Amino acid sequence: MNLAITYAILALIATAVNIGAQDLVIRIYSGTFDILASVAVGTGVGLVVKYILDKRYIFRFRARDTVHDGKTFALYTLMGLATTVIFWGFEFGFHHLFETKEMRYLGGIIGLAIGYLTKYHLDKRYVFRTEIV
Repeated sequence: MNLAITYAILALIATAVNIGAQDLVIRIYSGTFDILASVAVGTGVGLVVKYILDKRYIFRFRARDTVHDGKTFALYTLMGLATTVIFWGFEFGFHHLFETKEMRYLGGIIGLAIGYLTKYHLDKRYVFRTEIV
């Protein structure tokens, strides 16, 4: 139960970072691809933050060296592709349906919640195991 609470708190932090980065991009840039740019930046920033938090506080993972850490991050990112499709599907779906920034962010939050739950199981099984090749 303690792990679930910790994971939920860290997922909330990563979600806030993601949505915050998106909002910052929208405030700085308003052009043809502003929403796509904001979602891409939010996804990238959220990915790095979530990796650091999961690695340290959820899986207590210590890489042997920089190469091992790089391979682990690459696998973490690969596992995140399917969950990113979920996240983006909700965010862009809400944007299309409701056409407001607030509802787009709500869709993103829902998508991230579903994606993070799925990603935990993928990461536990495939990413943060002892023998990363």
